[in-house]
Amino acid sequence: MRTWALLLPLLMATAQAQVCSVDKTVFEVKENTNSSEPLLDIYVPEGQQVTLGPSSTHFAFRIQGTQLFLNVTPDYEENSMLQAQLECKSGDTTVTQLRVFVSVLDVNDNAPQFPYVARVWKVPEDTKVNTTIIPETELEAQDLDKDDILFYTLQEVTLGASDFFSLMGTNRPALRLDQPLDFEKCRNMTFQLLVRDTQEENVEPSHTATATLVLEVQPADLRPPWFLPCTYSDAYVCIQAQYQGTVPTGHKLPGALVLQPGPIYAVDGDWAISQPIVYSFMKGHEDGTFSIDASTGNLTMSKSVPSPKTFLLVVKGEQADHGRYSVTQVTVEARDANGSLPRFPESLYRGTVARGSGVGVAVKDAAAPSQPLRIRAQDPEFPDLNSAITYQITNNSNFRMDGEAVLTNALLVHTGVFYAEVEAKNTVTSGTATTVVEIQVSEQEPAPTAGTSGAGGGSTTNKPSGDQRFSAVEMAALGGVLGALLLLALIALMVLVHKLYGHRLKCCSGKALEPQPQGFDNQAFVSEEANWAPAPSPSPRPGRPPTPEPVTPGPTSPSPATLHHVPKSPAVARDGEDPAAVRSILTKERRPEGGYKAVWFGEDIGAEADVVVLNEPASEADGAGDSGSEGSGDAGSDAGPGRGTEDPPGADSIYF
Repeated sequence: MRTWALLLPLLMATAQAQVCSVDKTVFEVKENTNSSEPLLDIYVPEGQQVTLGPSSTHFAFRIQGTQLFLNVTPDYEENSMLQAQLECKSGDTTVTQLRVFVSVLDVNDNAPQFPYVARVWKVPEDTKVNTTIIPETELEAQDLDKDDILFYTLQEVTLGASDFFSLMGTNRPALRLDQPLDFEKCRNMTFQLLVRDTQEENVEPSHTATATLVLEVQPADLRPPWFLPCTYSDAYVCIQAQYQGTVPTGHKLPGALVLQPGPIYAVDGDWAISQPIVYSFMKGHEDGTFSIDASTGNLTMSKSVPSPKTFLLVVKGEQADHGRYSVTQVTVEARDANGSLPRFPESLYRGTVARGSGVGVAVKDAAAPSQPLRIRAQDPEFPDLNSAITYQITNNSNFRMDGEAVLTNALLVHTGVFYAEVEAKNTVTSGTATTVVEIQVSEQEPAPTAGTSGAGGGSTTNKPSGDQRFSAVEMAALGGVLGALLLLALIALMVLVHKLYGHRLKCCSGKALEPQPQGFDNQAFVSEEANWAPAPSPSPRPGRPPTPEPVTPGPTSPSPATLHHVPKSPAVARDGEDPAAVRSILTKERRPEGGYKAVWFGEDIGAEADVVVLNEPASEADGAGDSGSEGSGDAGSDAGPGRGTEDPPGADSIYF
């Protein structure tokens, strides 16, 4: 036994020496690894050769001598396991077969991808909150790195869109509705869906991808019909109008009744759906006095009312698809008609219309060009309205009446002012009244009207749309903003005036300002190129006060009534100059006469003109030197021709 124990290792070593062998048969390599080093060394007995067997991974390995090399850059996504079959042969006889396995390790080398670039989903407006709008399977991205965990982020593109939608979770990209939708407030919302294959942004390697999600809100039938005009309390409720009208007793009016605040008219509250409205009576029509047109809502009389009475009619406005309806009340009062004459509250109405307007264009109110011109006569017995009054234009074929509205009746090819007489006639009492309309045909198109002609006798009904629903609060806020801007503009103007003329205001402060005599503007000397900026006052000659020589105008001198009146700037002749060397700006000649104030320029007028102001005689000038203002002792003679009033004390004025 001891002999066999000694011989067994020797026999095994001898057998191993006769076959191929390797030190290791299983390897791990990260994908994208490109190494020039051999994967392993192969022991090959003398007289044998080693080759790659047919079960080896195609093109993955090569044998150089007795070393095995990787022949490709491994890619986990293509092949996660590589196999090399080693065959040792002696001649044509295979002595040994060995298998070497290379496990390719996954590396984060692929960015996730969405199967779409942008997608649009339609979401009904009445979708319930917490509903899954888009399932996870339609939004998730794909990543070739099988071990990657994807993280999603929903980024809003439309401001405020994230208030309505969110993701179910960071790793679950299903989209959920968080609050009710409103088609009128937000019709389209756009998001950017971002996916990252790492939880943290600053991890390397890390890859991202994005896709665009567009959600289109589809209008739903959420609002009933609204009778107009109405006051909007929110996007779903509108406080509706109630209508009133008056009819004469003993008469059946042939046309539609004229009602306040307008004809019976309703619109679908869901204006994006805009279902047609069908009108009918629900209450108050049992005696058959009135009937209503199912499509227009016009209220007409089926028979006369024998005695005074008040009718309370309940009118139903229902969508044509019978989805929703609403009701309103119509009050019609029957009154006795004693034959009083109608009258117009205005003797002249003014309208405007653009040149080139064709037939049927409404004339706009000149005072409010955004509104059509309405002419309405009043009946003393029916102070509100009288459906029996009709209107017509009697003397101008270019225009016609449609109820209370003035429309064009021909193509207007010339600009100018047109006059038309409008006659109002009470069809029951045959009483008439007339008024005049002045219509200005101009080149400019008037501002668009806020309403359209209604069905009931040409009355106008405002039809709101999604872009025209402004509440009184909003209009008040707008007025407040405009008022604040106006106040700021006034403050800025006052500051500017103070900076430019503050010294003059200070100079004149505390002095009694009396009306100046009229006619001191000489328009002949107002030149656009003249610079009327006040010249600086020259310093008086040392040693003696300034005593300008009095000068009186000659026969050819302009009248003081034609001279400009400007603030006084005391000035004297320069040192060394003779007062006789100055000339009048008006006559070029020095006048010996005295008794008026004038401005004189030196003979050598150059780049800098010296302004010499000759005031009143020396006695007056001396008084001015004491008081700081011109004296009044010789004011009468100082007035000059055409000046009948004295300068007020301290008037401080010079007349050019």
